[in-house]
Amino acid sequence: MSTAGSARSSSRASALTGIALLVAALACFAVLDTTTKFVSLSVPLLMALWFRYAFQAIATTVTVLPRRGWSLLRTAHPKFQCLRGVLLLASSALAFFSLRYMPVGEFTAIVMITPLVITLLAALTLGERVSALRWALVTGGFAGTLIIIRPGGERFDWSMLLPLGLVVTNAWFQILTSRLARTEDPFTMHFYTGWVGMLLASIALPFVWTALDSWTLWASLVLMGLMATVGHFMMILAYARAPVATLTPFLYAQIGFAMIGGWLAFSHVPDDWALLGIALVALCGAAGAWLTVRESRIMIEPTES
Repeated sequence: MSTAGSARSSSRASALTGIALLVAALACFAVLDTTTKFVSLSVPLLMALWFRYAFQAIATTVTVLPRRGWSLLRTAHPKFQCLRGVLLLASSALAFFSLRYMPVGEFTAIVMITPLVITLLAALTLGERVSALRWALVTGGFAGTLIIIRPGGERFDWSMLLPLGLVVTNAWFQILTSRLARTEDPFTMHFYTGWVGMLLASIALPFVWTALDSWTLWASLVLMGLMATVGHFMMILAYARAPVATLTPFLYAQIGFAMIGGWLAFSHVPDDWALLGIALVALCGAAGAWLTVRESRIMIEPTES
């Protein structure tokens, strides 16, 4: 096999590994969201949030620090590591509050407009040129979100706008994760994310702590922490092995996982309008991802002389 062929084969294998890691991470996030909704009915949200980050911080420290030593803390971008932790904490807080009031499937579909919002942010803040087709897809994604939320409808509540704030913080988190994953140690990123989130959440902990007398709630909190820790670590590994353009189309698998989780745990099935909105968000998002892959291939294809 030629050197070029070997390189292409290695790149393809790396991309497939990245896709598999991402899909596994999305399954973890669906379990996390479903469990969060269950926990939010009985446990103060800020207490649950603290437990989620405490689990990640302690688990990462106990399993990795003895092997890596203090080199685990070494990073070329400490400010960005802290910013990434703050963005994820904000995203988690908005997700926890959103899931208290919204079904898991509809919530996940709204969050899935994040790739489209990344396109919008790139145009507004980075001055990147965005084609008319991309603007149409962004508009279609927001239209699908409005169909799910249905402002002015009987089921509308202002709490349903919370996921939109999550979309913004999550978009910046994804951008920062993609950039840092190229040069930073995944374990170091995971370590900082957990400890930044735990330390900030600890500020509110004395005011919200409640004694829990149910082993089911404690088991659910442990499951939340485990799914968040494993899911985010696998996502970091995925971004380190495959480009964003390759992974983005597979993000929409989380909608399917979330709908299954909502059905199994809460017997919830989205109504016809919600299904239409979910389908529109998934269609526009997947089309935007396909367009990104197509454009990237055109850019790297050699021109004929």
